[in-house]
Amino acid sequence: MSVLPLVFTSGWASGINAYAVVLLLGVFGATGLTDEVPASLQRTDVLIVAGVLFLCEAVADKIPYVDSVWDAVHTVIRPVAGAVVGALLAGQSGSLSDIAAGAIGGSTALASHFVKAGTRMAVNTSPEPFSNIALSTAEDLGVAGIVTFAMFNPQAAAIIAALLLAVGLAILFFLWSRIRRFLRRRAQRREERRLAAVEPALPPR
Repeated sequence: MSVLPLVFTSGWASGINAYAVVLLLGVFGATGLTDEVPASLQRTDVLIVAGVLFLCEAVADKIPYVDSVWDAVHTVIRPVAGAVVGALLAGQSGSLSDIAAGAIGGSTALASHFVKAGTRMAVNTSPEPFSNIALSTAEDLGVAGIVTFAMFNPQAAAIIAALLLAVGLAILFFLWSRIRRFLRRRAQRREERRLAAVEPALPPR
């Protein structure tokens, strides 16, 4: 059976929460739920690190502005994780080349990461923290649900992931003006802090 649907789904999920994907796949493989997961993802040390980082993300992802900083740091990490997971899955099944799987997983992860990061910028324009908590919780549950569903029906899970990605990109397009206002406001605050730090050092007139 082709591993392409699972690679695509794991790539989409990695763009939202790469640590959850590694943790879930590793647990599914270690418990014998699926034979598609390579042994390298089932190692105890990998599961422990993924679990700790998942908990860190679960906290940081629910704090306004901290979540955007976290997303910025993970602009490289999530696509790389999606590419690595995709290549490992392909190497396990032998039905898709490692390079092709890495490209699919990485590019899909990058696209979903931009949707996540852009949506968070838009949400951070509101002063209350509850939107961040609700959105982060929905993302975590969505990743867990889709990755779990992919273990039993990878084709259907891939279709759902593709639809979610398309809808997310469409929403991001419509939110772009709000995101630009957020970026301008953040740049203005940064400039104000810089001027406030410079003014005490200026000689009196």
